Amino acid sequence: MAQKPSIPKGTRDFGQMEMARRNYIFDTIKGVFRLYGFQQIETPAMENLSTLMGKYGEEGDKLLFRIQNSGEKAALAPEKGLRYDLTVPFARYVVQHREELSFPFKRFQIQPVWRADRPQKGRYREFYQCDVDVIGSDSLLGELELIQIVEEVYRRLGINVCLHINNRKILAGIAEVIGAPDKMIDITVAIDKLDKIGVEAVNAELKERGLNDEQIAALQPILNLSGSTADKLTALKTILASSEVGLKGIAELEEVFELFNSQLSTSLNSKPSTLNIELDLCLARGLNYYTGAIFEVKALDAQIGSITGGGRYDNLTGIFGLPNVSGVGISFGADRIYDVLTELDLFPKELQSTTQILFATFGDAELHYALGWAKELRAHDIAVEVYPEPTKMKKQMAYADDKKIPYVAIVGGNEMETNTVMLKNMATGEQKQVTLAELIGNL
Repeated sequence: MAQKPSIPKGTRDFGQMEMARRNYIFDTIKGVFRLYGFQQIETPAMENLSTLMGKYGEEGDKLLFRIQNSGEKAALAPEKGLRYDLTVPFARYVVQHREELSFPFKRFQIQPVWRADRPQKGRYREFYQCDVDVIGSDSLLGELELIQIVEEVYRRLGINVCLHINNRKILAGIAEVIGAPDKMIDITVAIDKLDKIGVEAVNAELKERGLNDEQIAALQPILNLSGSTADKLTALKTILASSEVGLKGIAELEEVFELFNSQLSTSLNSKPSTLNIELDLCLARGLNYYTGAIFEVKALDAQIGSITGGGRYDNLTGIFGLPNVSGVGISFGADRIYDVLTELDLFPKELQSTTQILFATFGDAELHYALGWAKELRAHDIAVEVYPEPTKMKKQMAYADDKKIPYVAIVGGNEMETNTVMLKNMATGEQKQVTLAELIGNL
């Protein structure tokens, strides 16, 4: 017996229902991106390995999928890898095509990425990211627009979320004031795992990374600051009073919050914001290229981890020869969003079928009659299927049931004589004869 075929762990097939739901997510996100003037690009699935290495931190580099050279002289060809995210390829794209672009450059990109990770719930080796970035501007209006995009996307999807925000400059300031300025990356990598492994394990990792007991102890009350966002910022100003970079990070966050609150107060419809925003000093985002504001979004009604994340990067293009170009972006994790919508049963019911009506027939004459009607209905943007052979009506009805097709048009001799069809509502079982014009008007 032939071995049953399989696919690699951490990857998935998507059937027609799954694709309908995924496209609902993609179309919703694209619609919001376009409202803010972002335009779509795509980059190759593979990049030269030199483009990818060193951009994601030591742990990220370990998760890169390398590609064996073939089809060219292996000894001379550069090593290649599957893209780990869409941000680094975007930075490469900006530098390579800078003469063709107008800055600030606003782009979005929806493509798969690959990570050699251990597969588990909500974590895959192949998954889609929906990225939106603006590059070539230092203005914090970029951060505001990303927050607005997050609010609108999840409002349209019906998911209640909390946006966690921090600033890497604040983290750098914290590293300074506890006496470990050279350990900023070690601190961020460790505390970014706090909600996953707990405080004791984080402290143990900090010690492994070279922080002493006094430095680790000094870090604890800072990470455990409580109260409102305003209270935390006020406390941080005192704690980081000796750190210029830390105070700059606080000022940037205050400006972002001021922009967000001012656009609400001047809105013509005066609708209150539905977005929960929380200053989270434990949020670090492990990727090395972030330099300013950092974001993560979590669903409030599902335990699945971050479903959106991003931040500001001041010099990512510099590694490709275009220094001092600031950008900010955020990425929506389509696969985790899918899991949240599934768990909470939030997908629209009409996604169950894209076909609005099935023509069931008894013979060749009826089949040709149905084909004429189908052509006319499709000209009016009505999705139609014609059952391809005049088999038993029970089988044709079962087909409509399986595909959740809401209406079946039954064509028989009498209908052909009166230029009508017998229309059956599959939900109620009701049947009635209708003309073509009536059918077009009712669907």
